[in-house]
Amino acid sequence: MNIKVWIEAARLRTLPLSVSGIIVGSFAAYNQVENKSHFWIIFGLAFLTTLCFQVLSNFANDYGDGVKGTDNENRVGPQRAIQSGAITQKQMKTGIIITSIVSLLVAILLIYVAFGSENFWYSLLFTALGIGAIAAAIKYTVGKSAYGYRGLGDIFVFVFFGLVSVIGSSFLYTMQFDYTTIFPAITIGLLSVGVLNLNNMRDIENDIVSGKNTIVVKMGSQKAKTYHIAMVLFAFICLLVFDYLRGLLIFPTAIVYFLLFAAHLKRVNEVKQPKAYDSELKVVAIGTFLLSLVTAIELFFTK
Repeated sequence: MNIKVWIEAARLRTLPLSVSGIIVGSFAAYNQVENKSHFWIIFGLAFLTTLCFQVLSNFANDYGDGVKGTDNENRVGPQRAIQSGAITQKQMKTGIIITSIVSLLVAILLIYVAFGSENFWYSLLFTALGIGAIAAAIKYTVGKSAYGYRGLGDIFVFVFFGLVSVIGSSFLYTMQFDYTTIFPAITIGLLSVGVLNLNNMRDIENDIVSGKNTIVVKMGSQKAKTYHIAMVLFAFICLLVFDYLRGLLIFPTAIVYFLLFAAHLKRVNEVKQPKAYDSELKVVAIGTFLLSLVTAIELFFTK
């Protein structure tokens, strides 16, 4: 087995974005946790669980698009493993099964460590969420009813990368709902959808030919630009609201946002050729990760 090929198929560049919600949600609860060693154990397991889910999603996306013929010679973005022939469809299917099992086992361990045996209903709820996350990762492009081909990808990304990731991870530590976490959950969710939207704007021509009816295909490139700009701006507002509610300094968030996203929005608005969106994917993904780190540091030092 060629380990390098599988590492490339895992698409490591997508991993920082996937853990952004876990970072913010965890540190939103940090100062409410008395046993700090317990905090770091849960954080490590939550981090690992999220990485497993993301790798699973990348494998499934590669497989689903490869089987459907969406990843053809006209694809604009990075070449996929099945598309290039580096991994066969059968091998990728096996990889998906193994990664699904590992993801579920790690998730169950996380749930047990967080809730123990005395919080059965919480454990049941989060087990259901974990199974749902695995199903969502696979069904994005796999199967005849793949929701990514029906314009529903944005909704699932917002729910799992934003709401579940931030609010859910905060709940793991405190077993209480903190209404303030709704705002960073919206921020991370919208920026994650923004990455997907850029991906779909880049691939619009190929998706039209392949019958992949993303939101971008349905609304068209120009409206997709407006949609993207609106998401990024509203995400900024929500994060400022969170900073205010939690007594954090607002200017670090504002500075990071301005430095990373002001020029990005200008470039997006000026794009003429779909392939130009590819470089902007990294800007939003890394920008979201850096924002999560800035927010986590502030939460860490704020009582």
